[in-house]
Amino acid sequence: MSLLIPVWIAVGVALGVLLAIIGAQLVGNGLVGKARREAAQLLSNAEREAAATTKEANTSIKAQAVEMREQAERDAREMRKELVALEKRILTKEETVDKRVDTLDCKANDLSAKEREITDREKALSKESLRIDAVIGDQTRKLEEISGMTADQARKALYTQLETEVKRDSSMRLKRVEDELVENSDKKARWIIGEAIQRCSADHVAETTVSVIPLPSEEMKGRIIGREGRNIRALESATGINVIIDDTPEAVVLSGFDPVRREVARITLERLIQDGRIHPARIEETVAKVTEEIQRSIKEMGEQTCLEVDVHGLHPEISKLIGRLHYRTSYGQNVLKHSKEVCHLAGIMAAELGVNVQMAKRAGLIHDIGKAINHEVEGSHAAIGHDVAKRHGENTVIVNAIGAHHGEMPQDDIIGVLVQAADALSAARPGARRETVETYIKRLEQLEAIADGFHGVEKSYAIQAGREVRVVVYPDKVGDAEAMQLARDVARKVEAEMVYPGQIKVTVVRETRAVDTAK
Repeated sequence: MSLLIPVWIAVGVALGVLLAIIGAQLVGNGLVGKARREAAQLLSNAEREAAATTKEANTSIKAQAVEMREQAERDAREMRKELVALEKRILTKEETVDKRVDTLDCKANDLSAKEREITDREKALSKESLRIDAVIGDQTRKLEEISGMTADQARKALYTQLETEVKRDSSMRLKRVEDELVENSDKKARWIIGEAIQRCSADHVAETTVSVIPLPSEEMKGRIIGREGRNIRALESATGINVIIDDTPEAVVLSGFDPVRREVARITLERLIQDGRIHPARIEETVAKVTEEIQRSIKEMGEQTCLEVDVHGLHPEISKLIGRLHYRTSYGQNVLKHSKEVCHLAGIMAAELGVNVQMAKRAGLIHDIGKAINHEVEGSHAAIGHDVAKRHGENTVIVNAIGAHHGEMPQDDIIGVLVQAADALSAARPGARRETVETYIKRLEQLEAIADGFHGVEKSYAIQAGREVRVVVYPDKVGDAEAMQLARDVARKVEAEMVYPGQIKVTVVRETRAVDTAK
């Protein structure tokens, strides 16, 4: 109703203004009567419209009030439902919590009971342990009285007996295992080695460590020496080789550790003798030319060797070192020919065993490259070759095979084993190498002395040119099981203390005697 008052006021104002205007117009125009009728009509229309508007407004307000009441009732119903559901959930959770509390109380009671039980058991066990310790102490004292030994003495005696039995059992088991291995693998190994040797035949020429130059006459010695020895000094200074001129008729001896320099000096002296012009300037010129030729020959020889054995991709410096091996000998065996033979042998054995043939041949070819420079660098030729191969980017397997082919480091791959075996085959075969009588006899004596140094050995004999040692033992001091261990110990000591080509077989001989007396 408050809204209807402003409406009526507005309508009244509008009608007043309108009547004033109309009245003014009617007065002015003389149509007052007509204006009054129109004003009355307009007033009647305005009243009807105001009444209709008021009715519509009242109806709209009532509808809105009903709708708001219904919405409030719906919200109230939803809220009551949610409250009821929430109350149910709270009740359910309270019941669950109550049950869990009851369960925890039960478990706590059980744990308390078990704790008391465990405590009682610990006390009982402690008492029982004390009783057992007392019983053990009494029994130990009685045993010590009966045996006449203390517990420590009995323990040591038991340990000694167990150790002896374990050694005996292990020796017997080792013997059985070795017998089985020999039975299954000896034929195959011999066939592989025999096949490799049969397919690789190489000729070796024994070369000395000095070079002897024949002279056309004794007069040539004086010309080589020169006035006040200037020629021989120039030759020794340019080549680094000692020139020995003695009473040997029509011969000059060249001596030096470097085989390449010795070869340069030999060729230089031969050319000077053939040319006849021997003086310091000519000597230096000839030495320079021969050195250049030798270096070129070394390079070509290394490349030719790689082509011959089908090994490719070597570093140029390694290829050059291979060529230098042509001028190096070991016990009279040419090292380059020995390297090629090891290359072929390792490749053949690798093919038979299903191993990488190219890698085995590569390792066999360069296994002795350390000998090409071992007079210039300190260390064994195996260690020097290991460092050279590693520095020039060779495969780690090949590097290890080079360094381990004389047992100076552990072998990491079967390639190293094959190279070591091929090296031993090439060096140990009859006629491959030679050694002085003094060195040979000394090696045999050292071999027998090592075997004689073991307990229970009666006598030892080195046979087959030092390739085998027979060890005769006292049968009452060394049993069958101990004989196997003795052979193993002798072999390990020989490996550690001796230097020898190839392999040495150790055979322990024990005579079994059965003695009785007829009365």
